[in-house]
Amino acid sequence: MCKEDQLLEYLIQDIVDMISTDQNIEYDEAMNKFYNSEVFEKLIEKETGLYLESPEYVYDLFKDEMNFGHIIQAEI
Repeated sequence: MCKEDQLLEYLIQDIVDMISTDQNIEYDEAMNKFYNSEVFEKLIEKETGLYLESPEYVYDLFKDEMNFGHIIQAEI
């Protein structure tokens, strides 16, 4: 596994854990929500460099998507 893939995997775990904790839902439900999000699609596109950001930053993007129906930040 290359370093980028490892970073991505740890980042995803952290974000799903945040979703599960904040929304008080099961881990697999949180995983399903995140994996079906636009943020996840951007996260796995290595060209965006989003996987280099902190879990908190990516989680904020996810919350924006859930609240507004799309990603708010223009740089993505």
